[in-house]
Parts: sequence; C-alpha cells; structure tokens
Amino acid sequence: MNGNFHIDMNEYLPLRDVVFNTLRRAILKGELKPGERLMEIQLAQRLGVSRTPVREAIRKLELEGLVLMIPRRGAVVAEITVQDLEDVLEVRAALEELAARRACENITDEELRELKRAANDFKRALESRDLLACVETDVAFHEIICRAAGNRRLQQMLLNLREQMYRYRMEYLKDERMHKLLIEEHDTIRRALKKRDPVKAGSAMKVHIENQRVSMVQNLTKNV
Repeated sequence: MNGNFHIDMNEYLPLRDVVFNTLRRAILKGELKPGERLMEIQLAQRLGVSRTPVREAIRKLELEGLVLMIPRRGAVVAEITVQDLEDVLEVRAALEELAARRACENITDEELRELKRAANDFKRALESRDLLACVETDVAFHEIICRAAGNRRLQQMLLNLREQMYRYRMEYLKDERMHKLLIEEHDTIRRALKKRDPVKAGSAMKVHIENQRVSMVQNLTKNV
C-alpha cells in the first residue's frame, strides 16, 4: 500500500469519522491511488485502530463514490471516469440552476453579505494555492445559495450530490488556468442574486457548471 498519510485524531469526533476523514483526504490528495486496494487489516494496523472503524469508513467512502467494491478483490479506490463526471454534473447543473432561481425569491440581505464573504474567502484560497481550502470555500459559496432557495428536499439532494462532486471539484481546482474565470463566474452569480433576477441567476449558474464539465472532460481525456 503506497502513500504516506497519518491519522489526525479529533477528540470531538467518533473514531469511525476520524478514520473516514483520514482515508477520504488520502484519496482526494492522491496518497491512495485510483485502483489501489484498501485492505482492512493493513489500514487498521497503519492507523492504529481496530478493523471496525476502517470497515465503516470504507462503506461510507463507497456511498460517496470514492471506493468501489469489486467481487473477489474487495474495496478499491475508484477511478475518475468521464462517464461518472458527466452523470454527476448533469444532475448538479439542473439542481443548482433551480436553487439559484429559487434563491432569488428568498435570499436575505444577510445571506447576500454572507455570499460576498464566501466569494472573497474563495478568492483568497485560490491565491494561497491551498487546494483543500479552495474546495471547502467553493462548497461554502454554493451552500449559501442552496440554503437560500428555501427548499429542504432540494438542499438534501444537493448535499448528497456534493459529496460525490468533492473529488471532481478538487481535480478542477488544480487547473490554475481556470481560477480567474471561476472568480468572475462567482461574481456574476452573486450580482444576479443581489438583483433578484432568476433568469440571469439560473443562466449564470448553468454556464458556471457547464464550463467545469467541459474543462474536466478535456483534462480527463487528455490523460487517458
């Protein structure tokens, strides 16, 4: 088993969540490679825990699409595929466009200020080249819009999808050529929400996600 990762104990989290976060971070950062087997015994020994939290963490990683269970091989780190990217982004585009439109009807002045702060946090994260911070601040920006839409069912669906998007988000944000465009797109979305224009907000969100899809498909096919 390759990679050099360690467990980061957090007294406020159950052990299974600490193990999950550790393995998740190792996959997202590429310390555990696509196609690599996840052996419960070896991981438990390496992390200094029993097999139970490792097994629970692997099951949760499977739900996120980061791990696949393969007959006679067991758990392996999932490959990044164009088809899965297309499937996830097609659904995300429709849901996020709806969220942006609905947010125009419901967003408060405080949420607009929060959105501006989130956009600035994202910009600073890009400038710092802290990839994990870039992902987290991008997620935070979109979650404000999702929450402002005021539809709990939509919020839950996007939350579930966002977990599956995490890895693709990270791959996209690695491409520094796209950073300027991302900042501009966030600003366009924010301005449309401030004007409470559902047509412009929905359109800006759709363009934002479509640009990600095109860029990531190009990067993935280039690396094949």
